[in-house]
Amino acid sequence: MRWKEQLLTLTPYQPGKSIESVKRQYNLEQIIKLASNENPFGCSQAALSALKENSTSLAIYPDGYATILREKLASFLQVGEDEIILGNGSDNLIQMISRALLHPGASTIMSTHTFSQYKHNAVIEGAVIKEVPDIDGEHDLEGFLTAIDDQTNVIWVCSPNNPTGTYIPESKLIPFLDQVPEHILVVLDEAYYEYVVAEDYYDSISLARKYPNLIVLRTFSKVYGLAAVRVGYGIANSSIIKALEPAREPFNLNSLGQLAAAEALSDQEFVEQCKQKNRQGLAQYYEFCENNSLKFYPSQTNFVLIDFQVEANEVFQYLLERGYIVRSGKALGFPTAVRITVGSPEQNEGLIKVLEQFLSEK
Repeated sequence: MRWKEQLLTLTPYQPGKSIESVKRQYNLEQIIKLASNENPFGCSQAALSALKENSTSLAIYPDGYATILREKLASFLQVGEDEIILGNGSDNLIQMISRALLHPGASTIMSTHTFSQYKHNAVIEGAVIKEVPDIDGEHDLEGFLTAIDDQTNVIWVCSPNNPTGTYIPESKLIPFLDQVPEHILVVLDEAYYEYVVAEDYYDSISLARKYPNLIVLRTFSKVYGLAAVRVGYGIANSSIIKALEPAREPFNLNSLGQLAAAEALSDQEFVEQCKQKNRQGLAQYYEFCENNSLKFYPSQTNFVLIDFQVEANEVFQYLLERGYIVRSGKALGFPTAVRITVGSPEQNEGLIKVLEQFLSEK
């Protein structure tokens, strides 16, 4: 078959190890998964109740316009319904944007250490990929501007960034946006937006109204705890949404996801509680790192990247054999670090004890 040549050497996305497979492999009764930046506190009870009481027939296609969720999102964000596009997770939106704007000959710009799916989709579309080295875990926006050429169609900005947890302050983002040519789409990926506490973080919705070449991506998979039902959304000028809509698959947002997300959106008390608990969890890891002189990136997300100065897979395997799944930094561009999702206080305490044991043995 005449496959795209780039597909033959492209590695599929590698999800974190499943709990059941690790249980069987290592004969363990309990596994704590802190690898995929999921919410350890689950989702809103309002969302759970809505799902349990749902009477929608599974034989009927979902609402292709996602009317109820779209209306609630527009009201919550104070934007027009025509300024929103919905996706099967924000991954789906990244795929749509790549499909719509990237092709052989077009170029796209991203940080060297950032979310892998920007590059993955660009490879599939045959685009020229320009990776700009980060500066101490942060995007080099000046480097992004220097990398722009006549073929540049998309610039990917992940803030807070995955896997470092760092963010871009308003004082750096606005001058950058001012200098990007209007024909280039800037994608501001805010998957971890709800976890941010930095006082100099920007108002991305206002920026999306100001800059006609900016789209903001968010998801219900992180703080809202709805990763299983896959709901993401983008906010942008209506002209961007109109141009992007033909790249969206029909019925790409399932009925259960629409229902759960609409209910979860109304429970901001749950979101705020998770945000506060997350900061407390990060403090546990910061104290551990400071006590053991380990370098880490201060995080605006629900994960922390810690440098152990040994082979990352060695740390990963040690934890795995003791019932903890984390993410090795080797595949993320940090060969001596691991990325740890912030769990419940008890989960964090248990993992830290195992890490202290690892360090004492080393």
